[in-house]
Amino acid sequence: MILFSFGFQDSKYAKGETIVADVIIYGGTSAAVTAAVEISRTGKSVLILCPEKHLGGMTSSGLGWTDTGNKKVIGGLAREFYQRVYKEYSKSETWKWEKKEDYGNKGQGTPALDGANRTMWIFEPHIAEKVFEDLVRENNVKVYKDEWLDREKGVEKKNGKIISISTLSGNIYKGKIFIDATYEGDLMAASDVSYHVGREASNTYNEKWNGVQVGVLHHGHHFGDRNISPYITPGDTASGVLPRISMEDPGSKGDSDNKIQAYCFRTCLTKNDKNRVPFSKPAGYDPGQYELLIRVYDTGWDETFSKFDAIPNLKTDVNNHGPFSFDNIGMNYEYPEASYGRRKEIVREHETYQKGLLYFIATDPRIPAKTQKEMNKWGLSKDEFLDNGHWPHQIYVREARRMIGTFVMTQNEILGKEKIEQSIGMGSYTMDSHNVQRYITPEGFVQNEGDIGVHPKHPYKIELGAILPKKEECTNLLVPVAVSSSHIAFGSIRMEPVFMILGQSAGVLAVLALENNRGIHDLSYKIIKARLIEKGQIL
Repeated sequence: MILFSFGFQDSKYAKGETIVADVIIYGGTSAAVTAAVEISRTGKSVLILCPEKHLGGMTSSGLGWTDTGNKKVIGGLAREFYQRVYKEYSKSETWKWEKKEDYGNKGQGTPALDGANRTMWIFEPHIAEKVFEDLVRENNVKVYKDEWLDREKGVEKKNGKIISISTLSGNIYKGKIFIDATYEGDLMAASDVSYHVGREASNTYNEKWNGVQVGVLHHGHHFGDRNISPYITPGDTASGVLPRISMEDPGSKGDSDNKIQAYCFRTCLTKNDKNRVPFSKPAGYDPGQYELLIRVYDTGWDETFSKFDAIPNLKTDVNNHGPFSFDNIGMNYEYPEASYGRRKEIVREHETYQKGLLYFIATDPRIPAKTQKEMNKWGLSKDEFLDNGHWPHQIYVREARRMIGTFVMTQNEILGKEKIEQSIGMGSYTMDSHNVQRYITPEGFVQNEGDIGVHPKHPYKIELGAILPKKEECTNLLVPVAVSSSHIAFGSIRMEPVFMILGQSAGVLAVLALENNRGIHDLSYKIIKARLIEKGQIL
């Protein structure tokens, strides 16, 4: 047995060991890092089991154009992260490919490089990863990378309490408190905690924007009234349906389903020839998969580059935009519950689709000449994701499992219609769901469904119970990412700054439980609130 001792550790360790710490964190997301740093700074022993080979989740895997909402409600370690990013961009050597004064400094609502508050909200992937690695190293957090929970028999529970978890490597990790900081909620699910996958019906929590949203066309990620035929021969139902269009009935407005919003990779691209890797044809490339895009272009649509958002050093964080784009709609429904092997297949298919789409726009002779010429100026950033062919390490798991805990956050709390009494942090971003399905309308045209954007008028509180399982199900597990919320409420909560906030709050709860020798459900909110405020959280 290895008893915990302080000291950074990264991947180099014996297999088949039993390792002990006060708190065991499963997951390598931004929430995992803030939870671990918070715990370590109090002197408690903590370790991170990171399934991936890189720390930081989406924050360090391409999501550099941060969805922040109201930055005034981002406090504690989350704000410290963005302050550390600011410090990195205050160094002249960080500006390798452009001058600092030439950077456009455009952010979401405030300057990206905010000198007044010494924060930097827009950044390159490798800078984010460096900040996370600095945080765990400086705070003596042990990190075990490429450690995958044995989801079948890897959780030992006794009397509603997790005793230990084991990984596919054969290691066993014993702790007093456990934190599931994964996007997927794998530890939560393996611990027999209640959860939901898919969209609840609108009447489940009395929500307007949950469930199937046929006929609701928010943002610009839909076909609108373009009246594009989904059939191989336009208008001929007997000719078959184009790829990536479902022939299933989408359901009626407000219905529940088991479908989830689309995933994509947030690619880091550049026009800088000295740092550009041209797009190449991926294995399995099939130009026929993108036939629908040609029909979109034929209507005069020309917004291909509208979400190529500028980040430092002549790079961009590319997001989905338009009716047929980088979101691989309908191809991820299995992902939350799938085996590791099946998940890898799904991720591979998404990668082939997205790499193929870039190559298709860059090379297919039917692409509008102006668009194709512009796309050929772009390429992958040579100095990013060095061990993965310059492709992001992490696919954007926008939603997977969501816990059904002691309190379920819904659109009513997000929009301020219901009060929160026990706040552990705040959110403020739009309730944002990407498209869930692409279907054929009764009129015989293709349409997308599920893209919703509803903005709360004011920042909202996040309830303590959203990270707590029901006490009768587990008494020593905290869940700051796959939080207890409805589909549409999660659309706002799911932003990386909020995950950092909730990660730190989960760390505070773990420490208070250890200090007071009480269960996480039995702590006084008065004590919790005081500690959170002391730590700089905005409640």
